[in-house]
Amino acid sequence: MPDPIHDREHLSELVTHVAEAARDYLARVDQLPAGGTAGRDQAAGHFAGELPEDGDGSVATVTRLLTDGVQAAVNSAGPRFFHFVTGGSTPAALAADWLTSTLDNNAALWVSSPLGSKLEQVAIGWLKDLFGLPRSWGGVLTTGATMSNFTALAAARQWWGEEQGSNIAERGMSGLPAVPVMASGFIHASAEKALSMLGIGHKAVQLFTSDSTGAIDLAALALEGALVGLKGAPAIVIATAGEVNAGGFDPIAAMADLAHRHHAWLHVDGAFGLFARISPVTADLADGVELADSVIADGHKWLNVPYDCGFAFCRDARLLNAVFGMNAPYFPATEADHPDFLYLAPEMSRRARSLAVWATLAAYGRNGYRAMIERHRGLAKRLADQIRASSDFELLAEPRLNVVCFRYRPAGTPESELDQINRRLGQAIIADGTVYFGTTVYGGKVAFRPAIANWRTTERDVDIILDVARGLADR
Repeated sequence: MPDPIHDREHLSELVTHVAEAARDYLARVDQLPAGGTAGRDQAAGHFAGELPEDGDGSVATVTRLLTDGVQAAVNSAGPRFFHFVTGGSTPAALAADWLTSTLDNNAALWVSSPLGSKLEQVAIGWLKDLFGLPRSWGGVLTTGATMSNFTALAAARQWWGEEQGSNIAERGMSGLPAVPVMASGFIHASAEKALSMLGIGHKAVQLFTSDSTGAIDLAALALEGALVGLKGAPAIVIATAGEVNAGGFDPIAAMADLAHRHHAWLHVDGAFGLFARISPVTADLADGVELADSVIADGHKWLNVPYDCGFAFCRDARLLNAVFGMNAPYFPATEADHPDFLYLAPEMSRRARSLAVWATLAAYGRNGYRAMIERHRGLAKRLADQIRASSDFELLAEPRLNVVCFRYRPAGTPESELDQINRRLGQAIIADGTVYFGTTVYGGKVAFRPAIANWRTTERDVDIILDVARGLADR
């Protein structure tokens, strides 16, 4: 195939072909296994080889993706993919995302995407309303929790520098002391990765835990003592809303009080736990988030928009611009009613992911998301009840939101053997793929942590989890 200009005549055929394949896939995905390694590695291997000198053409190439490509993919769009707190894509979000690719706008500047920029402005406002955050806060869409944590913690670092009399965005960190960062054992790897990228260092974090699960005990006064020990010097405190192993929450309101009494910035990582604020049934779990200085969440988790999407919110919007605002002769001046989001986030090339965010919020509204959150919480409670009623599984933590932490514990098995048994069973679950979730270590024990976050998931999908695991364990 020569220059792509000669492929234009195939475009309508390609779009129709993909749409038909997608329609067929989406009609079947509820019944498909979530994963499984049999055949997937082999199908992925079909894509090896050198760069072709002359391409195969668009029709043949896309046909390969629709055959070997689909065979190599896991079915994370389906209702039985419980790994990594993964959501699906609501009908409205999926359709809007297709339109996003069709329009192919760069939502960095208003001039390059008036639609993407306006919808991001609206969506950020709606999300603040949905999560009960002050309207005055700044916010921006990102690629996910890692870049949201990076964005918000960059604002925190800028504040910390200003408190030292230095503009870190302009001059860097040379000559400044180490940034004190404190957190519970719930801190997620994405926040640690952000600290690494910011030059603060993930090993610099002081962890305050009261037990082997990572929970913090503020009554022990260790965190307060560390803050007092700084003698008024600024610091960053990271709280977690929704710990990934069992769905635990730090005492955010109390940590906000401590942070602000002792000259510290409070950042809340609420990748999925921030969604607890949508329902009155769960809102108390994330009480105090509105008192923080920055908050983040994922869109491709419980908002159920396509990968990749996240959002970062900051009490002092000026700090986002201080870090990410750049002047160049080819950038236009920002107008008040024409936002330019490249000045608030790391990337200057930005997918217009606001279309999917706006579309799903417009389609289902506050009540639709409240109903889904409560339904998923009910499914987590249902699975927990099944575990309690069984003789061969052990519930390791009462589910507070949508994550269920448990392990396989057949009668008569010594404690010393359980970790290895559960690791083997975890590998078997991934290889089988009927349902999909992996292992973790919680309270010093190897465990499972299925998370219910996909809009498609029903009782039927949850009810097979223990039967599948039990059957694989008996092999």
